[in-house]
Amino acid sequence: MQVGLFVTCLVDLMRPRIGFATLKLLERAGCTVVVPPQQTCCGQPGFNSGDRESGRAMALRFLGDFEAFDYVVAPSGSCTGMIRCHYAELFPEDPSLQARLNALSARTYELTQFLVDVLRLERVDSTFAGSCTYHDSCSGLRELGIKEQPRALIAGIPSAELREMDKPETCCGFGGTFSIKLGDIATRMADNKCQDVLSTGADAIVGGDLGCLLNIEGRLRRLGDQHTRVLHVAEVLAGPEPEGD
Repeated sequence: MQVGLFVTCLVDLMRPRIGFATLKLLERAGCTVVVPPQQTCCGQPGFNSGDRESGRAMALRFLGDFEAFDYVVAPSGSCTGMIRCHYAELFPEDPSLQARLNALSARTYELTQFLVDVLRLERVDSTFAGSCTYHDSCSGLRELGIKEQPRALIAGIPSAELREMDKPETCCGFGGTFSIKLGDIATRMADNKCQDVLSTGADAIVGGDLGCLLNIEGRLRRLGDQHTRVLHVAEVLAGPEPEGD
């Protein structure tokens, strides 16, 4: 099985170790993984801001980069949601092109969704130890139905303890440009999320979208919390890299 790894912009620019953790997990699961070096954005920022032309351009680029693979996997519910749910809107005037995009979109998965729903993986070899709480990102939960998959994989780590928040499905306030356009509302939402995280007493907050995690981490630090770890689910499932790597 040949899998194309879609790294995503935020992972590439802000936390590349998530991409390496994703690669490790896929290879451990028996996949042959290829990372197209010319890949770029999925087109979500422009599309969500009303720039459909940039969305169309990025969709065509994605098609050219990934159409040859059996599956495409991304460590992001948000980017995967764009591909699976919104590429279908972009080329209504070209049925042949739209059919190719639809076929590729159907083979594109968020990481935990792919591990559980496609590969039927029940456990991973991880050394993560401690307690964590899981934040359900809006796109992953509401567009893709990702809820139980990451929790099942975390629960399979003997040394990990999952502590649920009171409202794990509530938005963290990021929402891409939402947090820029409506900063006061976004900040209040982030504060509420941080209080929910801290109320669990967990050592770490874990999620599947780096945008949410960066938003939550930034607010935690501004509120004075310097201890709660903020981790992508790929980092938890893959375990830490050996020293010197």
